[in-house]
Amino acid sequence: MKRRDFFKTAAAGVSIAALGSGKAAGSDKKLSEDRVGVLVDTNACVGCRHCEWACKTAHQLPASDLENFNDSSVFSEYRRMDAGSLTVVNEFENEENKLLPVHVKIQCMHCERPACVSACIVGAFEKREDGAVVWDSGKCIGCRYCMVACPFQIPTYDYDKAIQPMIRKCDFCVERRDNGMLPACVDICPNEALIFGKREELVRIARQKVKRKSDAYINHIYGESEVGGTSWMYISGNDFGKLRMPPLALNPAPGISESIQHGIFAYFVPPVTLYALLGVMMWVTKRRKDEINNNGNGNQDGKEGGK
Repeated sequence: MKRRDFFKTAAAGVSIAALGSGKAAGSDKKLSEDRVGVLVDTNACVGCRHCEWACKTAHQLPASDLENFNDSSVFSEYRRMDAGSLTVVNEFENEENKLLPVHVKIQCMHCERPACVSACIVGAFEKREDGAVVWDSGKCIGCRYCMVACPFQIPTYDYDKAIQPMIRKCDFCVERRDNGMLPACVDICPNEALIFGKREELVRIARQKVKRKSDAYINHIYGESEVGGTSWMYISGNDFGKLRMPPLALNPAPGISESIQHGIFAYFVPPVTLYALLGVMMWVTKRRKDEINNNGNGNQDGKEGGK
């Protein structure tokens, strides 16, 4: 095989691998006009943490009895989600009433243009038409780019699992909803602090509440426009910055990073292809040596035969 032929073969191998490797999934999927969401009213939340218990139970995560979730001592520190908790409730001081604290439930916001979907180089994340952002463990390679990309710092990772660690986050209870049920946290909420419905309708409800009780709510629906909008939105009587809700721009989070990310990985060559190319190189090298040896032996035999 000549050098030119070898590089042609190598280039063909890379092209085939590129076609089979799959392009990173985009975050600009067309969404249904009837896509759903949840409106969180922090003025109505009493911090019972029943939503935490219901979430754990619905996702087969370890959970104690419901009564144990009434323990308010957990509010002494700000909590984040982890591999065993896909949602948590935190407590904050109420600026208007020091005796009545504010409780805020946090989970995946299910962005309209999710950065995690854009950042995932293997298409493990997907934005469904109904608004949910879901994750396929079978495609994940554990790069954790989604954790870095998320503007809300939501996805968590099974760092304590040496075998098959997983990315975890709220999946909007897609299995329950596909079976006609409400998300577990919404279903169990005793004070209707969580309102489930079409996103467009939730925005209308939020605006009505804020307008009707302007003395009780600040004029801001968090998530209506942040990073292009989210499926989970919040209204509150307190400044969202003091509730540790990140102040974000209105532009979708993927932005420039999406075009760069997809440009780099659109023709990603997986390791198996590199091994194949190394195998081709070894085969070519061995064959060339054999040809040289055979030619050398032939010449030597010819010389001996002429003597």
